[in-house]
Amino acid sequence: MKKLFVIMLSAVLCLSFAGLSQATNGDNLISIGPISRAMGGVGIASPQDAISAVFANPAAMCFGPYCPGSEMNFDVTFFMPKARTRINNTAIDIFTQGAISGNTGWEDSDADFFVIPALGISAPITPNLRFGFAAYGVSGLGVDYRNKFDLDPFTPDNQDVYSNLQILKVAPNLSYMFTPNLSIGASVHYDYGCLDLGDKNRCSSGVGFQVGTIYKNGPFSAGAVYVSPQKVKHNGVADLDGDGSNDSLTLESPWSIGFGVAVEPIEKVLLFEANAKYLEWSSADGYGDFDWRNQWVLSFGAQYKPIPKLALRAGVNWGRNPVADNDGWEAFGPTVRVQGKNVNRYQFEVLRVTGFPAIVETHVTAGIGYQITKTISLDLGYVHAFKKSIKETGTFAGQPVSIESELYEDSIDLGLTWRF
Repeated sequence: MKKLFVIMLSAVLCLSFAGLSQATNGDNLISIGPISRAMGGVGIASPQDAISAVFANPAAMCFGPYCPGSEMNFDVTFFMPKARTRINNTAIDIFTQGAISGNTGWEDSDADFFVIPALGISAPITPNLRFGFAAYGVSGLGVDYRNKFDLDPFTPDNQDVYSNLQILKVAPNLSYMFTPNLSIGASVHYDYGCLDLGDKNRCSSGVGFQVGTIYKNGPFSAGAVYVSPQKVKHNGVADLDGDGSNDSLTLESPWSIGFGVAVEPIEKVLLFEANAKYLEWSSADGYGDFDWRNQWVLSFGAQYKPIPKLALRAGVNWGRNPVADNDGWEAFGPTVRVQGKNVNRYQFEVLRVTGFPAIVETHVTAGIGYQITKTISLDLGYVHAFKKSIKETGTFAGQPVSIESELYEDSIDLGLTWRF
């Protein structure tokens, strides 16, 4: 256990300095680790490594291929989001007599490469009780349009559109096998979140939990999981109401439920898994304030081992864009109430559509794994999120205005597994 404690402490220190990025199902990564991500993000019913077990279903600690021994995973994700935006506002040309153009054309975000490490551990305490631990960057958003365009003709300087949300999760868990067919598990989630909206980077923490169960009978397995809501309050992060002083903004990771089924028609050769997950964005602080919709995420993955040392993986993942499309607003009409502050409608819509474009829906995934020795294996995964766009229209002092964003994403995942 002393060795495990040293590994866990090192992981937390490493991840505390890791840059996170935009994610894919809302502001959540579709999953953690190259094996699960290569299989479309599945893992609720039959995760294949310790880190995806902690992320997807803590009860899975008792049924993984690492049992009855111990396993440590170290993974890194190279995340490459490509976001761009366009704001067309003819009123700016009119008010400034052409000195400032309100028609920006497409502008690319400069936030387009991030490195996200993760670590997971599974170890037995007794034959029926197992301990698990994971530390990983689980979610985030980020765009950088600084000095790209001028949003307000009544101020002399360009208004930056910049956002950077980072959430690190540390999750110790226990799982218990009641019978050879049934296990339950629970995790404590400690979240460390940082938010920067172009003024000050503000960090704080929150706590939640996750519970799950898995039933396995021969080649079939089924799992269910619940994750509690988890709040992080960012004090003094930005001046939301324009009164000259910075305001606080609470962002709450939504509660979610998930279900999964898996079948292994050829033992240790062929595996199929399908998952469904529901996220309640509309009732979550911050996300509900910014008109996010609830989201169903559907995923399917397969793994084929032509020889015992080689694994080939593929999958798909789909989740509806949670960012609602608002039309017909007036920039200087009624303000929007956000956590007790009155926010200008135009700035509200720009922040929603341009600053937090978590809009991608469809992902395709693939990967490969190879067992180098009896204790060491390497895994490679790739995820592509297809381009998705959103466009809103309204008026600015009676003149037409439109706000558009586009986003697609690529990521490469590398993982090292050590069984001991």
